[in-house]
Amino acid sequence: MSTVEETLKDRDDRYGGSFLEQSQIAQQLKNIVHNSPNWAQMRVDKREALEMIMTKVSRICYGDHNDTDSWHDIQGYAALIERELEKNGR
Repeated sequence: MSTVEETLKDRDDRYGGSFLEQSQIAQQLKNIVHNSPNWAQMRVDKREALEMIMTKVSRICYGDHNDTDSWHDIQGYAALIERELEKNGR
């Protein structure tokens, strides 16, 4: 099992090394979606999926854009919402 320091080192290498700068990008993206016309009408699962996708997008934009994990995670969050919509006949 990895130590916290090993995990942080791995994330620094993968996501560009500055959590503060990556966080600034993520927060800017999240502010955009929070201020959209539909935000208040969305269920919490859709809001959470969009926020997680924005976090992954910020990691791609700031860190290693060739890292497959972030791209894969974006697909996963979108798939969770797609399943829920299909379950409800959408």
